[in-house]
Amino acid sequence: MSAQPKRLLTPEEYLAIERDAEAKHEFYRGEMFAMGGASFAHTQITIATSAALYDQLKNGKCHVSANDLRVKVAANGLYTYPDVVVTCEKPRFEDDKFDTLLNPQSIIEVLSETTEKYDRGKKFELYRQIESLREYVLISQDRAHIELFTRDGDGSWRLSEATGLDAAIELPTIGCQLLLADVYAKVSWPA
Repeated sequence: MSAQPKRLLTPEEYLAIERDAEAKHEFYRGEMFAMGGASFAHTQITIATSAALYDQLKNGKCHVSANDLRVKVAANGLYTYPDVVVTCEKPRFEDDKFDTLLNPQSIIEVLSETTEKYDRGKKFELYRQIESLREYVLISQDRAHIELFTRDGDGSWRLSEATGLDAAIELPTIGCQLLLADVYAKVSWPA
């Protein structure tokens, strides 16, 4: 006997299921993947980061979203939920539901033990295919450390880092600065 081949979903089927689901799922190559819950530190970092960016961008044309705005990578079909996403262009959406962004300029992921390898590896590889994406930010939750990958004019990516609560990192594409003391204000680590 042979096992039945797994039935793959179309993007349309995924969106129909996802829009009625209580939990969030990523979608890639016909498969849905449940997203796990976040730690307290993860949520505090996400909130602090989105609040800091919102405060700096609230009077301009940029839009900041956290956790629940789905992003589609049109070039490869990935649907995912970044921790924080910023677009300074007119937001473009997949359809008239306005819940799947197509043109982020900055994507921020808070790293966790279970997602760090994926966020640094395959997910970043897939994100790099977003034509509008100029900044990819990885925020550690186990120490005060932020990595910023910036796309240069030739398409290559340059790394900048900030470490320690007295440090800051500039996000030039969106014209913001993240003070690590603000990002980690409500986070404590074991001695």
